[in-house]
Amino acid sequence: MARPQKEGLDYFPLDVDFFSNRKIKALMGRFGAQGVTYYLYLLCEIYREHGYYLQTDDDFDYIISAELGIDPEKAGMILQFLLERSLFDRELFESEKVLTSASIQSRYQLAVKSRGSQREVGVHKRYWILPPEQTLSFIQCDSSSGDIPPQNEDNFLKNDTKKRKENKTKENKSKQQQRKPDDGDVVVVDEREEILSCYEQNIGSISVAVMSQLSDYLQNRGISSKLMRAVIEYSALYGAKSWRYLQTVLDHCLAKGITTPEKFEEDCQCRREQGKVSGDFAASAQRFSGGEGSFGSESSLDFAAIQEYISSGRGVM
Repeated sequence: MARPQKEGLDYFPLDVDFFSNRKIKALMGRFGAQGVTYYLYLLCEIYREHGYYLQTDDDFDYIISAELGIDPEKAGMILQFLLERSLFDRELFESEKVLTSASIQSRYQLAVKSRGSQREVGVHKRYWILPPEQTLSFIQCDSSSGDIPPQNEDNFLKNDTKKRKENKTKENKSKQQQRKPDDGDVVVVDEREEILSCYEQNIGSISVAVMSQLSDYLQNRGISSKLMRAVIEYSALYGAKSWRYLQTVLDHCLAKGITTPEKFEEDCQCRREQGKVSGDFAASAQRFSGGEGSFGSESSLDFAAIQEYISSGRGVM
């Protein structure tokens, strides 16, 4: 059994000029030693638990007051002071009840640099506030951890697409340096990257939400990458331009126990010969495709060409 990836840190660096910082001096002047103790306590919790953020709730002030012996009302006042002086990111705290800052995340990625030399370090997209130019290459924003805030979605999508292309280019160059392939050799590429590329080429641009749902079908719901590719290409042949049409076909495969491209083609052929589809599925496919064609319905497309396209990717119409 694989060991779970560690998130937090065992220790964190404290600058020797910590008490020379004007913000810390103001904190001490306003709340005395209790203010500094409170702040250091929060830093320890952040670095210990997740390494770069701390999720709080309505009982947060009461828990800290019990552990540090600080009045709950005063604890709340200290926290507000820390937010006002930007020792924690105020916007993220107000929207997500999450405590973090750019300096905390900068220190975190430096602390896990050795960990990042062996594998990518996943972080939560919604809580990672460092801009791309300040984020180290081994930090990977995890789309499965939640949706991206709307204002940052486009940037993260562009960065994710760019990163996937760069990784693919590096991988191909590495393979070419290791050996010169003979005629007929097949270059194996990452299955997830292939599926995402197939979707973008046949259906359209892929959003974070769709990327997450595709991953769910592949990882948790038993859809193989080969079957996913066949369904994407088949749906594209019937004019599908949205995820909802594709999702309908995938749900049909799950309901019918279809697990391979071959069984999918047999089911398509059977429906083609019958000249119709069962009512509920046809109606939902027609609705989700926006009238651009429905799964298994009568069509002017040559089915032999469709089968060839699904199995080999060659020519249609």
